[in-house]
Amino acid sequence: MSRSAEQNRDARERSQTAIIEAAFAVFGEKGYHEASLAEIARRAGVAQGLVSYYFDGKEHLVGAVLDAYFAKMTGVAFGDESADDRLRLIIDMSLITADQAMPQQRITLGLSILPATHRLYADAEQRGLDGVLAAGAMMQDLFRERGAADPALEEIMLRSVLEGVIVKRAVYGQTYPLQAARRWLHDMYGLGEPAHPLPLVASDAAEVALRAVDAYPED
Repeated sequence: MSRSAEQNRDARERSQTAIIEAAFAVFGEKGYHEASLAEIARRAGVAQGLVSYYFDGKEHLVGAVLDAYFAKMTGVAFGDESADDRLRLIIDMSLITADQAMPQQRITLGLSILPATHRLYADAEQRGLDGVLAAGAMMQDLFRERGAADPALEEIMLRSVLEGVIVKRAVYGQTYPLQAARRWLHDMYGLGEPAHPLPLVASDAAEVALRAVDAYPED
């Protein structure tokens, strides 16, 4: 029995999602230049020809990976939470993402600064500009509700701090003290002591060669 158009579409979407997720992992582990489409296809469980069919070369695949990254990072939606609760959620989601998606964070960081791939990052950032601007406006509204004198500056500074934490986590891995950083952010914004620790990935000392901060071990 032949498949319906909807079944074919679902199969295509599943294959493309599997390839993008595999590309995230392989690019994160090996870097852009060392990663191969053959390895990505193997990790995704598809034929290499299917990768080339859906994505016209490595640059096109990197663009799709970055599009997925920007969509995830800007796709935050809230209900009727208070401004303080929304701020707590933004902090926690950013730190959890930094912890649980280290390979993705490393590859996006590398793509953004390497001369050979900066254009790919900049192009993806431009494609995701509407989402970036909407996320920024949402954060400014949050600070406006909290009575900030300059909500736009507060949004810039929060993003700068969170992006810095993400970069450090990508560099130092699971030795970077995310729990302590979270407590510092809560204190800085007057949010009180966190009720529960972040659900972080268990530390794997064999994976990480560098110690970021010895004075603030994870809880």
